[in-house]
Amino acid sequence: MIVDLPDTTTNALTSRLVEVRADTGSMALSRVLTLIMVIEDGGAEAAIRTASEASRQHPCRIIVVVRETRRGRPRLDGQIRVGGDAGASEIVVLQLFGPLAANGRSVATPLLLADSPIVVWWPNGGPKAPAEDSVGSMATRRVTDSARMSGTPRAALGRLAKAHVPGDTDLAWSRVTLWRGLLTSALDQPPFEPVTAATVAAAPESPSGVLLAAWLTVRLRCPVTLVRSRAGSGIISVRLERASGTVDLVRPRDDETALLRQPGQPDRTLALPHRSDAECVADELRRLDADEVYTDTLVHGVGRVKHSRRTASEAIKEGRAPSPAEAERIIGRLRRAAAASGGSRMVEQMDEPTGSSDTDTVRKASAARLADVRKARS
Repeated sequence: MIVDLPDTTTNALTSRLVEVRADTGSMALSRVLTLIMVIEDGGAEAAIRTASEASRQHPCRIIVVVRETRRGRPRLDGQIRVGGDAGASEIVVLQLFGPLAANGRSVATPLLLADSPIVVWWPNGGPKAPAEDSVGSMATRRVTDSARMSGTPRAALGRLAKAHVPGDTDLAWSRVTLWRGLLTSALDQPPFEPVTAATVAAAPESPSGVLLAAWLTVRLRCPVTLVRSRAGSGIISVRLERASGTVDLVRPRDDETALLRQPGQPDRTLALPHRSDAECVADELRRLDADEVYTDTLVHGVGRVKHSRRTASEAIKEGRAPSPAEAERIIGRLRRAAAASGGSRMVEQMDEPTGSSDTDTVRKASAARLADVRKARS
């Protein structure tokens, strides 16, 4: 259900929201938090769909503050979405025009859920200092997206690091959650040797690659080098060097399967899909306290990452990084072997008798087998 209220006021929006909730049976008591989205550069509908999908795990009230043109007279156009048009949430869209566009906090405040946490998300990037923003300052959790900020990833993360306060986080950090989990699991197995160096191959426009390298720098306390893969490829591989050999985690481009190679162990294929924005937002809504690991990574790790001028191809030729092409061939071979093994098992199962065997035949066969065993022992 969608209700449009052009050229309205917050009082009228609040009253109409109560009426709509009563008509549809929506209960505000089931909302666990208020999610405020601040949008300036368009793309509101895509961001609303993402938030609506994320809210299925965390029912909330979503307030979308759309800062339109600052010219003309102050005007507020409102829209209420509930039911099937809002997922597990109730959505209030606030389009601000004229001088009102700079006062998103005062417009959103009357619509906040009482006694519930507030999370602010900037789908189009975010301010340089999220906690100092007029809307961000009233939130317990502030979610930016450095992948959509201007400048290089290194510069964007540097700005966020200078202004960081507990409660700040970044969707670029959520995108490396699976990488961090797989690498941690790989190092949690013998031999328990220290990592002496690491190399991360990622696209030059990927802040997630920088954050992954920074996390390795902080946690492993070793030099970490970031090399450039092709634009748009995201994170390609991680190589960890130890005395017994290298640990390689490689995800070929446009694949959701990664290859893990470790000394003395067979090659393994692991699920490593590209995470959607809805999954990342849901993760951030799940944790409302400060993320100490992200803080250490951003503040203490980003500046210690060595940004190499080498490309990923050059690093592969020098033996400093694993080859995605080779990993793709190995993954294909393992898939074919698994398919062939599965097919053989199916044939064997089909060849087995489905009915009950004759009792006398089984008894005679058992007796003959027992006689052969006794004869061999004597």
